[in-house]
Amino acid sequence: MQSINPTDGSPMMPRREFIKTTAAAAVAATPAIFSSATIQPASAKMIGIQAGPVSFVDEGVEQALDIFQNKGAVNTVFLTTFTYGRGLSGRQIAGNPFPDHGKQEPDTDFYHGGNYATPHAEFYQHTALKLTRAPDHGDLDIVAALLPAARKRGLKFFCSIEDVWRSDVPGLSELTEVDLQGRRTTSTLCPLHPEVQAFWTGLATDLCKSYEIDGLLFFNEHNGPLLEALGASHSQRIAASRATCFCEFHKKAARSRGLSFERARDGYIKLNEFVQNSLAGQRPSDGYFVEFWRLLSEFPEIMAWDRLFDEGKHQVLAQVSAAAKSVRPGLQVGFHIEHVNSFNPIFRATRSYADLAAKADFLKIVVYNNCGGERYASFIKNVCSTVFRDVPREELLRFNNHLLNYGDEAGLDALAQAGLSADYVFRETQRALAGVQGKCKILPGIDIDIPTGARSRKATPEDTYAATAAGLKAGADGILYSRKYSEMRLANLAAAGQAVRDFKV
Repeated sequence: MQSINPTDGSPMMPRREFIKTTAAAAVAATPAIFSSATIQPASAKMIGIQAGPVSFVDEGVEQALDIFQNKGAVNTVFLTTFTYGRGLSGRQIAGNPFPDHGKQEPDTDFYHGGNYATPHAEFYQHTALKLTRAPDHGDLDIVAALLPAARKRGLKFFCSIEDVWRSDVPGLSELTEVDLQGRRTTSTLCPLHPEVQAFWTGLATDLCKSYEIDGLLFFNEHNGPLLEALGASHSQRIAASRATCFCEFHKKAARSRGLSFERARDGYIKLNEFVQNSLAGQRPSDGYFVEFWRLLSEFPEIMAWDRLFDEGKHQVLAQVSAAAKSVRPGLQVGFHIEHVNSFNPIFRATRSYADLAAKADFLKIVVYNNCGGERYASFIKNVCSTVFRDVPREELLRFNNHLLNYGDEAGLDALAQAGLSADYVFRETQRALAGVQGKCKILPGIDIDIPTGARSRKATPEDTYAATAAGLKAGADGILYSRKYSEMRLANLAAAGQAVRDFKV
């Protein structure tokens, strides 16, 4: 079986040789920053970093952990263990400059994704998703390779699992969502499908039983059908005809709640017509917003169907938590709260921190301030193409800022280049803390070099220090450096670590 050679990025080296090689490379490293003798005392709060397997393959386990501790004051590693996406795994994404560490070349020739640990067949008997082992690094089990080294340093260790898939995964095709036309999506799983639920609980149980980890962090950024239809997010296309899910399991769940499948589908067909007419500039006689609200009044099933999606998504979250704790009650399970929750009041209304706190030990809230300006601007432009097409964009931005309790942020034309402020990080952290009322921990996700457009804001040490300090000043229970180490410049990671040390948390 193939695996990856950490010296040149080509498929060559088996796991055992990889571990020996990376350990030797760490001993040979001469700069003081790589000396384990200089490691600073750990923070009492959780100071975590998200990192994918390729970083440890490219740089060596010991060297990467030295950097985490010495520069970032990290005491918790969040290893991307399952995903087919590139947001949490792989080297720097195409079109962006490489950071000042790791391989300075793309990994597109071998990046595939999947399960970077060793799947054990007994945990996947009730799902068709059985062949998910990531081939990227051959027979390397990155959890088995990294966990002992982390433990020797007193580091806590979490496995991150993300609901992002490739369309060619064996067994996936019959488990994906179904749109208005009865077509299956290419890679978005239906949260109500029993085999989908069986996969996530099987994966959670497998990781928690097979390795002495401290817990899991679960990522699922799929939006419900209403936001999909309106494009009411920062990144998705506006495609109401592709709203999901209208499969047999959603139909069954709707019937049990007294919700009409047919009325819901008819409502989304009407919503699609409204969206398409809006994009074409065909203004209803009463205006875009009035026509949209009229649709919601005529078809309350539109909102009810959207809530059904959320119920299914949150059911999976609860099942993952229960599966982990059935192995060891002390295992900690956290959920990633997507960025759209931060700047979309409609989406925010569907996310109760109090409810989420009952299912999680901690919440990683996305407060990415540098890329946040670009994303917030995209959200405003999207909703100004449909529901709020009658409202000037700048006016809608100011109104939305009031709804969100934002402070003095940049105007629309300057927002992407300016980013969002450290005050935004502070306010969102305080809002989350107030919402959970001490029932679970809050970890703000800090933006360290998340890629943005050519003319959008880039992270600096000053920005990173200020954002980290703002989260800590707000009373956060810890910090999670995001999105992945393979994007981060070391000066920015060090600035975050300096903020942690200065606050003596």
